[in-house]
Amino acid sequence: MPTTTLQERLAQALSRITNPRTGADVFSSQQVRDVATTADGRVRATLQLAPEDNPAIAREVRRALQEVQGVTDIQLEVTSAPKKPAGRALPVMDQAPAAPPRPSAPTPKRFTNLGHVIAISSGKGGVGKSTVAVNLAVALAQGGARVGLMDADIYGPNIPRMMGVSGQPSVINEKMIPLEAHGVKLISLGMMIEPDQPAIWRGPIVMKIINQFLADVAWGQLDYFVVDMPPGTGDAQLSLVQATNVDGAIIVTTPQDVSVGDALRGVKMFQRVDVPVLGIVENMSWFECPHCGKPSALFGSGGGERLARTLELPLLGQVPLYPRVMEGGDAGKPIVTADPASSAAKALTGIATRVVESVGATTAV
Repeated sequence: MPTTTLQERLAQALSRITNPRTGADVFSSQQVRDVATTADGRVRATLQLAPEDNPAIAREVRRALQEVQGVTDIQLEVTSAPKKPAGRALPVMDQAPAAPPRPSAPTPKRFTNLGHVIAISSGKGGVGKSTVAVNLAVALAQGGARVGLMDADIYGPNIPRMMGVSGQPSVINEKMIPLEAHGVKLISLGMMIEPDQPAIWRGPIVMKIINQFLADVAWGQLDYFVVDMPPGTGDAQLSLVQATNVDGAIIVTTPQDVSVGDALRGVKMFQRVDVPVLGIVENMSWFECPHCGKPSALFGSGGGERLARTLELPLLGQVPLYPRVMEGGDAGKPIVTADPASSAAKALTGIATRVVESVGATTAV
């Protein structure tokens, strides 16, 4: 009989609790939501209660979670269920509808100990964004800089595997201690959740995680803080720029027109929130034959260069498709250390050099 995961056991337990008012169970009706677990059995969840609900439901939910095998600790946040909007009356002639109040954006905080904050982003997945982030961070560290790497890709946290680390960060004086590999300090949600646990979280949870990674990790004094963003232009990107001042963004694309089109939207998003775009990185620019060295453009050619020229941005580098890059990512050996003489490693090291030139002096205090 296959072993169930902790998430599955929690779902089964919650599905057995029925809200007498609605007649639906609290799990399928999403009355209990944002259920998150860690590898050591800690559980966090949110229960939404309407004014008409029996408060005893909270006690019943907590008891059910405590009885699930593998649970070591529970944090159950009870909140008020959002009110359903009432039906609106038809507007009177010549009466313009009132504009909704515009929420004020939070003021970003400058974490001076993080040095230069650099976001690595892409318009779509599968273009090698995390590969660029990992090798950029390691190349900067090889140059003598103090570097931190934050995995903000909440939905696909692959940085621990690509950096060759495992295990949970320890906590000292209420601060998480980042793990370290290849001279880089790093933190990732992938260190704290089960490998098969999907991150089915809404924007507020994403923002909370990013803020914790910025403020509640003992980074020490850094020169560069590289942030691996999830693909697209969503909650994580907005959460980062609202939480701290970002010194620059790097957009990763492949030469393919579909990828370039998505990358264009990523550039526009950062420009709209006043984050300078340092330049474009074209990954998988060509396949280099391991026998004869002849390049083959498997995904088209020149897409990143055309995008950079159109937007009047620097083309920071073109990284060839090289099998050892992918092998190193799976084995936790970034190509800039595993095969520094390869053309891919040289291209990535060159990108790090141009980033240093773009953001200024190596040390930022």
